[in-house]
Formats: sequence, structure tokens, C-alpha cells
Amino acid sequence: MANSKATALRQLSDADVTRRIRENKLEAINLKVQKASGALENSARVRTLRRENARLLTLHNERKNQA
Repeated sequence: MANSKATALRQLSDADVTRRIRENKLEAINLKVQKASGALENSARVRTLRRENARLLTLHNERKNQA
């Protein structure tokens, strides 16, 4: 399953990868606030978001190092 997620992410343009990294960071901040206030409904989202962001950052760094 991880390969299909990585494959889908590799099809994104550089601008889309950068945009999604930025969006994920903002969402992570919102989830941290929700967790602190006790309003977090889906705690598994924190884990999946962190992993997706790691995949995106890996892809971003691979492309940056190729150029």
C-alpha cells in the first residue's frame, strides 16, 4: 500500500508537493491545538498526516538533490 501512495505522490508537480507540505504543516498545527483542548476526534489523523508529510518531504529532497 505504501508503494501506491508514494507512486501517486511522485506524479505531483514540484509546486503541488510544496503546496501540500505547507497545507500539512498547517493541519498539523490545528490538530495539536485540538488535541490540547480535548476536541480532537480522530487521533489517527495525526499519525497519517505525519507519515504523508514525511513522504512528501522525502520526495521534495530527492528532486532537489537531483537538480
